[in-house]
Amino acid sequence: MNRSISNVATPAIAPSILTADFGRLRGQIHEAEAAGVDLIHLDVMDGHFVPNISFGPLVISAIREATTLPLDVHLMIEHPERYIDAFVEAGADLITIHVESTPHPHRAIQQIREQNVEAGIAVNPATPLSAVEELLENVQLVLLMSVNPGYGGQAFIPQTPEKIRKMRSMIDERKLDRVRIEVDGGINRETIRTASAAGADIFVTGSSVYSDREPVSTAVSALRGALGA
Repeated sequence: MNRSISNVATPAIAPSILTADFGRLRGQIHEAEAAGVDLIHLDVMDGHFVPNISFGPLVISAIREATTLPLDVHLMIEHPERYIDAFVEAGADLITIHVESTPHPHRAIQQIREQNVEAGIAVNPATPLSAVEELLENVQLVLLMSVNPGYGGQAFIPQTPEKIRKMRSMIDERKLDRVRIEVDGGINRETIRTASAAGADIFVTGSSVYSDREPVSTAVSALRGALGA
């Protein structure tokens, strides 16, 4: 099965399981799949690069068995190159590393792609886009953090749309049509519209999909409506 991120139709919704009910995780993933989401976003945190700890390859391996959707694995960990092989083996379709997390991001990206897995590069809110400019030819996705990474439920940083517009211009000027822009943090029915208008393609959603307020299907439908999709 071809689960290439480059083949995902945009605008795309990627629920993060961080806010899902882990007691019935398989069911929550099935609910999102039935609601028509496009991929599953998996935030891996080590308690060092970001001030929180989440899960690792064993959980991702279990999720791989639960869904045929592409698995978008976001490594918020120090020295990701040490663990890439484990996440590939677990079933990742795309592995995104942070440009701030390793002194050799290009080498780490090469390591991902050598295993026939797509690669992404993530940028924290305070990191300038110039930090990833030389990597754009080597990735399938640029992830722009719209909150400081580590915890869910944070507010969307107001400067994010301008950063999205600048990244869209960089990608378009280089005619890199296969490179997607993903936005992660504070995405809800209002901010998803703003981020889309600025040029983002994929929207990571947490509590705006998984919450006690409404069913997953209702939440995803509302987000699609906000996108006009």
